[in-house]
Amino acid sequence: MRLRALLETEALGLRLLGGEEELDRTVRGVMTTDLRDPSRYLTGGELVLTGLAWRRNSADSEPFVRILASAGVAGLAAGEAELGDIPDDLVSACRRNRLPLFAVNEDVAFATITEYVVRQVSGERAGDLAAVVDRHRRLMTSGPAGGGPDVVLDLLTTDLDLRAWVLSPTGRQIAGAGEPLAPGVCAALAGEHLAAVRTGRRGPHRISIQGMTYSLFPIRGAGRGPGAPGARDVRESVLSDWLLAVEADAGDWPAERLDLLQGVTQLIAVERDRRDAARTVRRRLAQEVLELVQTGAAPAEIAARLRVAAPVLVPGLGTAPHWQVVVARVDWEGGDIPGGPVAQSLLEEILVDPSVSGPEPSDRIAVAHTGDEAIALVPLPVAPGDAGDEKGPDSALHADELLTSVRDPLQAGLDGDGRLTLGVSAAVHSAEGLRGALEEARHARRVAAARPGRVCAAGHHELASHVLLLPFVPDDVRRAFTARLLDPLRDYDRRHRAELIPTLEAFLDCDGSWTRCATRLHLHVNTLRYRVGRIEQLTGRDLSRLEDKLDFFLALRMS
Repeated sequence: MRLRALLETEALGLRLLGGEEELDRTVRGVMTTDLRDPSRYLTGGELVLTGLAWRRNSADSEPFVRILASAGVAGLAAGEAELGDIPDDLVSACRRNRLPLFAVNEDVAFATITEYVVRQVSGERAGDLAAVVDRHRRLMTSGPAGGGPDVVLDLLTTDLDLRAWVLSPTGRQIAGAGEPLAPGVCAALAGEHLAAVRTGRRGPHRISIQGMTYSLFPIRGAGRGPGAPGARDVRESVLSDWLLAVEADAGDWPAERLDLLQGVTQLIAVERDRRDAARTVRRRLAQEVLELVQTGAAPAEIAARLRVAAPVLVPGLGTAPHWQVVVARVDWEGGDIPGGPVAQSLLEEILVDPSVSGPEPSDRIAVAHTGDEAIALVPLPVAPGDAGDEKGPDSALHADELLTSVRDPLQAGLDGDGRLTLGVSAAVHSAEGLRGALEEARHARRVAAARPGRVCAAGHHELASHVLLLPFVPDDVRRAFTARLLDPLRDYDRRHRAELIPTLEAFLDCDGSWTRCATRLHLHVNTLRYRVGRIEQLTGRDLSRLEDKLDFFLALRMS
């Protein structure tokens, strides 16, 4: 389609600000961005939509427009919702670079323009493309008459003989055509996708697993992704994007087939945005309960709010006799990146049962975020007769199980410069226990943060252990303590290729038993005695004394 046709469509709310002589340019797609440099996501021929969040002053317009013009985009459409009138410096920059510029009325959503362009561009393609796009509205229909993303994936299978699946960033299957993928395959695909996005590789990304080649296409809606308004760093969105996995090698596909798949991802993204909008109610309920708990509101007031929330979070149950609190935090090194929204999206995904496919289970998770942490209020249905069980219901969450199936993909997304830490409270029976549960979950998260690794969790049961104290030891004290005890051993191991540190760990783990430790290390007892003697000589400590054993134990835990 041509730019002129967009201008003539009144429902799109476009007003031409410059470039009338270029209105016969062909539009091949649409992209929403507020990156200062979106060049790596442009292929040419796009109508670029922007909310102008990238513009800090008048000097920013010229380089931004020059990047778009060099990439061969068809035109630029700027929203009026953020700044009102479009700045004159942007109008002038577009005129100098012969780039058509449109203003988008503040009452028109970018999603409306995206859907229209995708429909029109796809509708003009011939053969196998038309069969899919002509029926795309079924994707937007919820309920029995529609079917969501599954419908479009079925069309890809029947019309183009392509098997495809929509996956979450943790590898959970949202939708699919045909047999579900094995959990291990889903996790590997999600991990490859996250690693590719973090390293800046352009899609589609290809990966071979068990002799089968898959092509991975990112699904980015108007509210997320590198092209999302206000997103200046890929880390703000990489852990919340869905992806489309196609069982095929897209490396030798013609441009038309690649365009079709990009159009499909845009249609699925519109559906994702719609479901995110529906989640707003649950997030607001969680936020209201959280504010009441943190401000010390009366239990009766909190209980009243919970009675409102329970039918939304646990339909058909009426009220939930038990609740749990889960706190998560995402921290990035070397950058001022807000962690709260990222942790919120991740927590909403992590709390879904990994054995359940489809988006619906996540619609019952209520997560709020405050500052850099996300807080989930998790209702626990309780079977009759279990309501008085002090240990909590059988459905209670366990910290060591929450991250089992998602650890590998998330480590790829965190890519060496991010950390996810998570804490889980015990189940509580009433509103009176929520404040204590919140503090318990926060303390557990600090325990998780004291551990090594990119993805760590801790539960309430660990708060009765010595590990509760470790997160509150200042970093400089921690470093000095461990260095004084362990550095002499590390230096000796490095110079002599010895194994004093592993020997010390095994000796303490065996409670100082010479026989058990020697058996575990496959050593003669005399060799073990020699090594322990060397440890004592280098450190000036005595491993027969309880105090020195405890010091070594804590130093190893903190190192």
